[in-house]
Amino acid sequence: MTTIGITIGDPLGIGAEITLKALAKFPQAQAFRVFGDPELLAGLPESRLRSVLVPKASSEYSPQEAGRASIAYLESAVQAWREGDIQALITAPISKSHVNAAGFPFPGHTEYLADRTRTKDFVMMMAGPRLRVTLVTIHEPLSRVPSLLTREKILMTLEVTYRALQERFRIKLPRVAVCGLNPHAGENGLLGREEIEIIAPALEEAKRRGFPGEGPKVPDAVFHEAYEGKWDAVVCMYHDQGLIPFKMIHFQDGVNVTLGIPLIRTSPDHGTAFDIAGRGIADSSSMEAAIRMAIEMAE
Repeated sequence: MTTIGITIGDPLGIGAEITLKALAKFPQAQAFRVFGDPELLAGLPESRLRSVLVPKASSEYSPQEAGRASIAYLESAVQAWREGDIQALITAPISKSHVNAAGFPFPGHTEYLADRTRTKDFVMMMAGPRLRVTLVTIHEPLSRVPSLLTREKILMTLEVTYRALQERFRIKLPRVAVCGLNPHAGENGLLGREEIEIIAPALEEAKRRGFPGEGPKVPDAVFHEAYEGKWDAVVCMYHDQGLIPFKMIHFQDGVNVTLGIPLIRTSPDHGTAFDIAGRGIADSSSMEAAIRMAIEMAE
């Protein structure tokens, strides 16, 4: 049976709470290993707990201690994967400011896992029952996006997306739409030339290499088509182009999936929610969806 690893993320956030709530929905026969502070996971069966003890100054974590703990959970999980103890990993949210204060040199989970698995080409996908999107550029100021778009980056994103749909989602011939950058996909150059000079040539080369994508598609129409089932995934040029429509549809059941790395990794589509942590009101729907998707991809 597949064993699923879960890191609880920032101990000051809702990671432990949503993990406990989510695991209560899964049968005891399913094997899990939860990496975190046992004090925060009281009630979890010992068979499902992998204690990661991190020294802290008191019963409460400081921001730096919380960051150090987040890193320790993640490092322990990656080591367990290397040893074959887990076959997939779900990561509860971390705080970028807390892990940075603890000396974490990566923007987030994705870049850390790519580094530890020595993966050069990796892609972030947001996935739900009705829509999947991947991003050519991720956390970049909008003003920088046009200068960051290259044929090579679009080719890499499309190829990783296409191969993952085949290998992880079992879609034999994926139907992938590729968005334009500008309104109306540039309107034949009237509203911008990125579609003509960068995106279309990348798509021509992708077709020659055997991982075709359709486009450049008009962004304000393609998501409705995907919602109706015409496309298996949509490749987007920048963060909000993909995540605004995605979260309109999958705000509670969306899953963050890292494509291209050898480790199956999913994550809930939300942050640490410090404002509601410890109140027992956190919604575990996205964590449940992340677990289900990891199990399906692994098996």
